[in-house]
Amino acid sequence: MATVSIVQPGTRRRILVATPDVLAEAMAGPAIRAWHIAAELSTRHDVRLISTGACSISSDRFEVSYAKREQAAAHAQWAEIVIFQGWFLTHHPEIAEMEVILVADVYDPMHLEQLEQASGLSPRGWAGAVLGATAALSRQLARADFVICASEDQRMLWLGHLAALGRVNPELYSADPTYRSFLDVVPFGCDPEFPVVTRHAIRGVVAGIDDDDLVLLWNGGVYNWFDPLTLVRAMALLADTDPNVRLVFMGMKHPNPGVPTMRVAAETVALAEELGLRDRSVFFNFEWVPYAERHEHLADADLTVSTHQPGLETDFAFRTRVLDSLWAGLPTIVTEGGALSDLVAARGLGAVVPPGDAAALADAISSFARDPHRLSAARERVTEVAPEFAWSVVLQPLVGFCDAPRRAPDLVNGTVADDRRYDLGIGFWVRRRPGRLIRLIYLVDRGRLRGSLARLTGRHR
Repeated sequence: MATVSIVQPGTRRRILVATPDVLAEAMAGPAIRAWHIAAELSTRHDVRLISTGACSISSDRFEVSYAKREQAAAHAQWAEIVIFQGWFLTHHPEIAEMEVILVADVYDPMHLEQLEQASGLSPRGWAGAVLGATAALSRQLARADFVICASEDQRMLWLGHLAALGRVNPELYSADPTYRSFLDVVPFGCDPEFPVVTRHAIRGVVAGIDDDDLVLLWNGGVYNWFDPLTLVRAMALLADTDPNVRLVFMGMKHPNPGVPTMRVAAETVALAEELGLRDRSVFFNFEWVPYAERHEHLADADLTVSTHQPGLETDFAFRTRVLDSLWAGLPTIVTEGGALSDLVAARGLGAVVPPGDAAALADAISSFARDPHRLSAARERVTEVAPEFAWSVVLQPLVGFCDAPRRAPDLVNGTVADDRRYDLGIGFWVRRRPGRLIRLIYLVDRGRLRGSLARLTGRHR
């Protein structure tokens, strides 16, 4: 791979931010993150933001567009730096061969998500989904010049992955023994100021919710790795003791049509109906609140809540909508596990409860409903912490890299650019033939390994 000359610090650069997620009035976490990255970098560089899914919004500060299959490469050829996430590089492998600086945003460990999201498939389909996501991540980590993730826990996860790919090596270590100049933490952020609210979205709008009710808001999507069922059971326990508590699910339908309907979303509605809570103390918005209007729901809430299952996905996830709670000055109740639950516990930003414990969750909700002073004190602490997560603050490692970009020395020197490094291990198939790797696993399962290995070995030679 040819060496790319490094532009001198202080130079205005051409930066492409690419997401496979939908850029629209209603956006999910990946698109929101890409939008704010583009917005922050556009204050000092020339930025294009593209979606390979769909785009229906624009900005007067930077270019925003939908890119078809053949158009993504043209955008990358224009750029000096490409910042990407998700499946983008898998869908556009030609960009990995370009003489461009690549920044991999792996804040979403999507292979761990597939352990839950794809669990309803057949055993082979489930294995294929997890292996496919792992292969996609390996491809981008093997080529990246700089990597960003969302927490210190994630950083340890990705260091292990990089080590398996041979990228914990003398060249990168000699350049920086801390590895911060190659892999750094860029959390999800929040806007610096909460906008003025001109209308209600919940109180006086949703039938059954009055001004004096305590509104508990689930301010994100309902995915299989979450645990809304325990939350609904907790609401059943509160029906008699705290009848003024109202739980609102802000969005049940994901704005990206490529994301499948989640099993747990339907189960949550069914459980609320079975317990006689739907439209009495548990309320559902079956659409997705537009990003620019989410503050209206947050302003009508007293607390937010995020409950999830124990497991690997939880351990390494970064619950992005908790940042909206900080932005809105709202205490939050979360399940144990993950970086943000640690933050809530350490800084007194709400309450942390054990997973799957409806009684403990009901007690936590009740403690805020019955003690306005506790709620007010938690609000004050949230207000103190929120500025630490402003987008302009959390994006500083990425801004610093883009101000003085550099090729990763192990790529420039050819240490990981030579495919022969993968010959003796699974890495060859991960990087070059992820589809064949998954196919090989299927053939092993069917007992046809010997013939398949002979054919694959012949192709490799």
